[in-house]
Amino acid sequence: MKYSANSVWENSDEYDIAVVGAGHAGCEAALACARLGFRTLLFTISVDSIALMPCNPNIGGSSKGHLVREIDALGGEMGKVIDQTFIQSKMLNQSKGPAVHSLRAQADKANYTRTMRKVLENQENLDIRQMEVTEILTENSKITGVKSYSGTIYSCRAVVLCTGTYLKARCIYGDVSSNTGPNGLQAANHLTDSLKSLGIKMYRFKTGTPARIDKRSINFDKMEEQKGDEVVVPFSFTTNPKDVQIDQVSCWLTYTNPKTHEIIKNNLDRSPLYSGKIEGTGPRYCPSIEDKVVKFSDKDRHQVFIEPEGLDTNEMYVGGMSSSLPEDVQYAMYRSVPGLEHAKIVRNAYAIEYDCIDARQLKSTLEFKTIEGLFSGGQFNGSSGYEEAAAQGLIAGINAARKLQGKEGIIIDRSQGYIGVLIDDLVTKESHEPYRMMTSRAEYRLLLRQDNADLRLTKLGHEIGLIDDARYERLLEKERLIALEIEREEHTNVGTSKEVQELLACYNSTPLTSGISLGDLIRRPELSYEVLAPIDKGREELPADVREQVNINIKYEGYIKRQERQVEQFKKLEKKMIPEFIDYNEIQSLRIEAKQKLSEIRPASIGQASRISGVSPADISVLLVYLESKR
Repeated sequence: MKYSANSVWENSDEYDIAVVGAGHAGCEAALACARLGFRTLLFTISVDSIALMPCNPNIGGSSKGHLVREIDALGGEMGKVIDQTFIQSKMLNQSKGPAVHSLRAQADKANYTRTMRKVLENQENLDIRQMEVTEILTENSKITGVKSYSGTIYSCRAVVLCTGTYLKARCIYGDVSSNTGPNGLQAANHLTDSLKSLGIKMYRFKTGTPARIDKRSINFDKMEEQKGDEVVVPFSFTTNPKDVQIDQVSCWLTYTNPKTHEIIKNNLDRSPLYSGKIEGTGPRYCPSIEDKVVKFSDKDRHQVFIEPEGLDTNEMYVGGMSSSLPEDVQYAMYRSVPGLEHAKIVRNAYAIEYDCIDARQLKSTLEFKTIEGLFSGGQFNGSSGYEEAAAQGLIAGINAARKLQGKEGIIIDRSQGYIGVLIDDLVTKESHEPYRMMTSRAEYRLLLRQDNADLRLTKLGHEIGLIDDARYERLLEKERLIALEIEREEHTNVGTSKEVQELLACYNSTPLTSGISLGDLIRRPELSYEVLAPIDKGREELPADVREQVNINIKYEGYIKRQERQVEQFKKLEKKMIPEFIDYNEIQSLRIEAKQKLSEIRPASIGQASRISGVSPADISVLLVYLESKR
């Protein structure tokens, strides 16, 4: 058969779901869809960029570690892969309470990408295609397929958009501007127009990355060595802790100084950030070094972390000095930092602009409100960070699959997980800058600890179909052991024996005048379940994760119960559903701003409505009265 130059070829392979983009969101989305039994096609600009880490070389960190643990508890892949490819690991905030403990691991970037790609390439039901998607195809506002740059049409019933920072991407430093994606990869320049034609509202955001410096040009003697933890805690609940006790590499800490700041200030007119050459809005909580120097002019120094990018490369990441200044200024400012006096730049720092969406166009399931079968996850939703992207990709992929199963979408609420907080914030609040997850955003963070993510979410992962029966049975056994041990500790009394008094004295704890339960002793701030082992004669050997849960649940029992009561009140508002097609304009007592915001976002519940910026408590009261009258 002869084809004309303008003919369109329809791919004969039938797919259920197409995932556009193979970054951290796309990987989780594609794996979830394929593992749930749907024929899935994953599109990527470059197969070599699968699970690429174009910026920082680490996974986890404050609040982000919580997300990775939750991804793992639901059956995602990120935690497993970082456990196989990390080169240093630290538990952050150990001096504080367990609610803010966060695991953070330095990754071998190349190995992380290679390992995730291997998982994808060997996943049943999943095909990978190196090709730019240029058009989303719909019929009667319902997904029918996608069209590629080559003109090929791929039919499917659902699409998950995970385009990251590639849509009409532009990399800038100084006067240099190139229409490329991160790391000089090809940008995706055509899909934006298709999305706009479907009525999707787009934003222009910005992020950036620091330079990479040759390790051989760094004087580490002038820096403070930062070592990993002596005992490494894995991210994945399926990883054997013995397997992650490895020899770790060091990171290094140094500081900027007044000379550095002077160089930057004298060249602000050459920064695209301040000259108007950059249109996009950057992340508030991950600012460039130019922003730091301008906005925090009272500080005479800022931390600079020198982090290895992998075991088989000399590239070192200069954390804390993201910039879009010209190359000559970059050399001057980096070389003003102690230990970097003779630094040789391997890759220049740069800012990157890209198209993303106003996520308020999405349901809490991450499906577009106006296009059936079109889902979205990752930085394309206006967020930042690998972990935030992976979490959204997983939920978008799960819900795309459930859509085709004819099941209700999974919505994790704010009391169930950081993933719930992340998605709820994105779909209800207007974002004028890339959204970053933080522990302070979670109202119920004492309940949403990273250590109990499996207890919170593995049952849901099993219900979805991403957690197998064996893993689910292990969880049930863990729950049983925790409950039994808490019960035993609460009902085991110790007296005023010499052994008990001597142990209490060792920890400056008030001596006993009468018998007391082990549970009450654990509640003393200076004591813990582990500390009391010598006087706990009936104790059996239990797994470390069980012992940890016993200690936390007893020690913080009062705070936990108080937060559980708060969650009960939260759930009541979440259960008060709002009809999908309610006309807010007919509710006369609502303020005009509230009518506009509610009509635009169309919240599913009173709880969600109460979190919309511009909707006051008085508006919620009016809405409750109106709904009751209609009921």
